[in-house]
Amino acid sequence: MIVTEDVGTVQREAWARGVLPPVEQVRPGLWSIPVPMPRNPLRYVLIYALAIPDGLALIDVGWDSEESWRALVDGIAQTGHHVTDVRYAAVTHLHPDHFGLAPRLREVSGAALAMHGADAALLGHHSPADTAADEHTWNTQLAQLGAPTGILAAARVDLVRLGPGESLDVVLGDGTPLDLPGWDLRAVWTPGHTPGHLTFVDDTHGLMFSGDHMLPRISPNISTVPGELENPLHRYLLSLHATTTMPDGEVLPAHEYRFRGIADRARQLMGHHEERFTEIVAALEVRPESTAWEISQHISWSRPFDTMSDRLLRLAVRETHAHLLVLADRGSIRSVGGHPERWTPTSRKEDTP
Repeated sequence: MIVTEDVGTVQREAWARGVLPPVEQVRPGLWSIPVPMPRNPLRYVLIYALAIPDGLALIDVGWDSEESWRALVDGIAQTGHHVTDVRYAAVTHLHPDHFGLAPRLREVSGAALAMHGADAALLGHHSPADTAADEHTWNTQLAQLGAPTGILAAARVDLVRLGPGESLDVVLGDGTPLDLPGWDLRAVWTPGHTPGHLTFVDDTHGLMFSGDHMLPRISPNISTVPGELENPLHRYLLSLHATTTMPDGEVLPAHEYRFRGIADRARQLMGHHEERFTEIVAALEVRPESTAWEISQHISWSRPFDTMSDRLLRLAVRETHAHLLVLADRGSIRSVGGHPERWTPTSRKEDTP
């Protein structure tokens, strides 16, 4: 059964109850389809289906699992279409809950895949030797951040790759129109969460498909990732600042629920990171010459640090590192080097004889 709502009330209530929301008709010819993310605390990703004259276009496609595929196919059926009617899929970014089903969808429907080139470059075919080299690089970075041996593990073990000889059908840049009849969608480059993260904006209909750039309740993870952005949080804050100038409209995020207030939410997220900067400097004032791992243990998280899974611990320490890089650029802290690298406030003077 499809539920029609003017705002994200049904999605918000489902999120609060910890259940999967229904397929919803958001606007005429526009549906949200929840696709499960097995064994993931986010539970599901919201895929958006847009009616076009010869079928459907999708924004994001979902996690690569049989359960996710069945949910996508069933959700599309509730819109009155078949999965083979999908002609186009615009992907906000490379993460597996957004891109994972893309190769299977293209094989089944022939849909054209569109994405930013910076993320597409990371989806090439990797041999076992390449994968081993990636894992070594990621583990070396974690060790340099001071992470204990116990959480050093494979890097992007669940990242779906394009096969040998395969490539995207459409490479989107900042401002590129999606050319979907009946819609006024354009790609807006919002790097930070990934190098090529895109939001899709339709000014005519007052819509912003925000991917993971902007969620209603949680702050997206912004981490230092080997081979990606050197200073991802700096780029993310710039993206948020640019977002504050967008016309207001309804935000259709990839997780949680729909909401309004684009500029207000962008400012909230910038404020959250400013609070984190303050917290990190305070932690370093008490414990100078700490590693990123040590700092991570003395700042606040949505759950106790010592209860996090290894995967969440890796995200936490890399997110802390992203904050350290911005603070160093601002001159609030400095690296004192070493293996692992240690950090201290710039206000702390060296002892002199």
